Amino acid sequence: MSGSEGLRANSSHFTLEGQPFRIQGGSIHYFRVPRAYWEDRLLKMRACGLNTLTTFVPWNLHEPERGLFNFQDQLDLKAYVTLAADLGLWVILRPGPYICAEWDLGGLPSWLLRDKDMQLRTTYPGFVDAVNLYFDKLIPVVKPLMFENGGPIIAVQVENEYGSYAKDDEYMPFVKNCLESRGIKELLLTSDNWEGLRYGGTEGVLKTINLQRLSFGAIHHLADMQPQKPLMVMEYWSGWFDVWGEHHRVFHAEDMVAVVSEILERGVSINLYMFHGGTSFGFMSGAIDLGTYKPQVTSYDYDAPLSEAGDCTPKYHLLRNLFSQYHSERLPEVPPPTERRAYDTVLIQQHLSLWDSLLFADKPYRSDRPVNMENLPVNNNNGQSYGYTLYETTVVHGETLHSGNNIRDRALVFVDRQYVGCLDYRTHELVLPEGKGERTLSLLVENCGRVNYGKALDEQRKGVLRLLFCAMTEPFFPK
Repeated sequence: MSGSEGLRANSSHFTLEGQPFRIQGGSIHYFRVPRAYWEDRLLKMRACGLNTLTTFVPWNLHEPERGLFNFQDQLDLKAYVTLAADLGLWVILRPGPYICAEWDLGGLPSWLLRDKDMQLRTTYPGFVDAVNLYFDKLIPVVKPLMFENGGPIIAVQVENEYGSYAKDDEYMPFVKNCLESRGIKELLLTSDNWEGLRYGGTEGVLKTINLQRLSFGAIHHLADMQPQKPLMVMEYWSGWFDVWGEHHRVFHAEDMVAVVSEILERGVSINLYMFHGGTSFGFMSGAIDLGTYKPQVTSYDYDAPLSEAGDCTPKYHLLRNLFSQYHSERLPEVPPPTERRAYDTVLIQQHLSLWDSLLFADKPYRSDRPVNMENLPVNNNNGQSYGYTLYETTVVHGETLHSGNNIRDRALVFVDRQYVGCLDYRTHELVLPEGKGERTLSLLVENCGRVNYGKALDEQRKGVLRLLFCAMTEPFFPK
């Protein structure tokens, strides 16, 4: 075989450059780690014995407004992948367009929802057109980084966990063609959990599995579906994400290492999701809705081998010892812990109330009925993607305020600028205080994350304007 041959899946094991190769990977998302810490985290990955970095690509950050693209600074994907190569890591790219990732709307731009007939993750023309424009801009950024061009990217994932959605038989072939028609020639992969494997693949693309425990014969199930193909756990869940109102999720280190050890003993390739989770900065954390809406917290610590702060945990050291057994040479030294500093107490000298700050805001948009934030005429008619929206109307007497479960995160309720209570995905009714004459009812609606996985994403596909927050219907206001 030629020494320039990339990753291949033509037998029961991978080959790279013509030699047997096992992927020992880990996920670190560049958009969840401050750029100043990229090198530290990747060096710790190498020192743990991993040879491959995997990362998602968040469409919503790279195209915040339709046709406006950003691949600079914190979003410099080219610099991140190049750094990984410089540090001796291969790369598997997971560009979506949908990524899930406990990320706002699974990484899909919120401006897609301005189309009332939008059908996400299908071959609906409006979605197809947007995806094509996105890939027209993304692929030229990453194509020079492909293995065939001397770069570190050895494989590219087609969408993500589509088997758990599977609404359109033509969708996955469409995404595959988006990549191939733009010159992507590296190995293509899909990624699904046990149940989704049956529905999430497409012809000519290697299937991989996502799991945390080796139950239900998951590896055998994958092997039966793809005889004489290499096996890979694309997402080995080293921990789990957290949601507001519940305890921090912990997957014990000893349990994790036992499963990883068995996977390696079977000769299966593995990618630790996450190796380092980092932080879902700003309003970018998503939500899960499998019948109950659960918004995810800002921290993406994930109980991963590297903590949210980048510290080596007991999981890290156990994994390093395990992976060292699969290397003929001594592993690199672990970088020293990040320096800590104690900061003096910060005293707030001045502050501005919500009501005073309105003096500096744009003029209000007036409408006979509430408008969801994605359809507000702001940001060059791309709508509001995240943050707060203040709604106001006039009431004449106290009455019960009903949300109809259309506020899926939280709204602070004020009457004549006095706080009277809160509506959220658990509390749908609030009794307003009695009063005389006309009074101003204000609702400050806070974004805690659009659904990235579950029922509500499907509702959005059907064009229902129940968009988790700000999608208020006429009965919302008291008569």
